Amino acid sequence: MKLIGMLDSPYVRRVAVSLQLLGLKFEHQSLSVFRTFDQFREINPVVKAPTLLDEEGVPLMDSTLILQYAEYIARPALRRTPTMPTELWRSQRLLGLALAACDKAVQLYYERQLRPAEKLHQPWADRIILQLRAALDTLEEEQAREPLGVTSDTMPPPGVMMAVTWHFIQQMVPDAAPASSYPALADYSRQAEQLPEFRAAPHGDGTYQG
Repeated sequence: MKLIGMLDSPYVRRVAVSLQLLGLKFEHQSLSVFRTFDQFREINPVVKAPTLLDEEGVPLMDSTLILQYAEYIARPALRRTPTMPTELWRSQRLLGLALAACDKAVQLYYERQLRPAEKLHQPWADRIILQLRAALDTLEEEQAREPLGVTSDTMPPPGVMMAVTWHFIQQMVPDAAPASSYPALADYSRQAEQLPEFRAAPHGDGTYQG
């Protein structure tokens, strides 16, 4: 399999880390949906990151769908998503919150970086920040009450998304969510970034080193 996309994308990084945790080997090609649009388009006409290619070069898009497939082909002992209803509900709930926070952080970053400053609509940006913080507030409460595992053997899918999202926020839009307001999330991300799976796929424009 081959993962296409840059590791400064939290969605690409989520997949890169998760594939490692699932024991699945893959190659990584760091292509930008902006700077290398035409080259990316030759691989996937939709130009959406992350894109995962199978052995035939057929693209699969969307980090959640990619990881749903990855869990299916992984060895049962390495699968991370719970199967019991109560545990699955909490896992999916936390994952949804982490994804929502990530979506809003990315949206805010694009709003600030891609839209001309004179056309920035601050009430819209403020609403995005409100939504972002609402998701983080709940994740902070949940993490303080019932911490997620943070080792290579125990980290669940929402933990990966939560750690990757927090790191992205602090790198790209730190004013939107001050670390001092979210000590549990900050500590979880700090520990996660020390794991070999995260260090092999660091945030930035580099390439996964497996």
